[in-house]
Amino acid sequence: MSSLIPTIEHTHPDFLVVYKPAGVHFHSQDGNAGLVAKLEAQLGESLYPVHRLDTPTSGLVVLARHPAAAATLTEQFTAHQVEKRYLALSTQKPKKKQGTIKGGMAKARRGAWKLTQERENFAITQFISHSLRPGVRAFLLRPRSGRTHQIRVALKSLGAPILGDALYGGDEADRTYLHAWSLGFDWQGEWQQFWLSPRQGEVWGEELAPLLSQWQSNDPDWPQN
Repeated sequence: MSSLIPTIEHTHPDFLVVYKPAGVHFHSQDGNAGLVAKLEAQLGESLYPVHRLDTPTSGLVVLARHPAAAATLTEQFTAHQVEKRYLALSTQKPKKKQGTIKGGMAKARRGAWKLTQERENFAITQFISHSLRPGVRAFLLRPRSGRTHQIRVALKSLGAPILGDALYGGDEADRTYLHAWSLGFDWQGEWQQFWLSPRQGEVWGEELAPLLSQWQSNDPDWPQN
């Protein structure tokens, strides 16, 4: 399916910015080539992952093109110096419309994770939300840490699991509606900023574009609590 083919959105001598479709594994598994392997075969060069996206998540990924760039980018991601913005949809009403979700992350059952009161593996996610249409709410999320399933667990904790995310109780849909919309980071003294609107999923709808334009032109005052 053409919708499952990764595409290169920006080429730099030191890194690539790539679109990962929903449903594409990041790493190779079960005998199938993952995102990185597919692009290495396409380009005929080695690529170095510096962060990752869950299989159901679509959106922007940075891949370093040599070990020195990989070390620098990994350091930035580890130090939370990369500005990330995610989009999500839910059909459930959240406990609050904006705020910050904090807590430790611990393994639960069936490969899921859960929030705890502990400080171990601590996760922080800021979010705002907006009614997209009756019965569908859009979330703009800013993770301040990089934990496994962080955003998926955060929205479940609000009582608004992501649409299509069966692992966390989301309503059935044609995909999991979580998308890595934006990445921004400093590179050799110049700020690099990349945006990519969702390409898969019927439920995003035409109402999303003006909302994204508003969020992109005026970064919101992110809630602290």
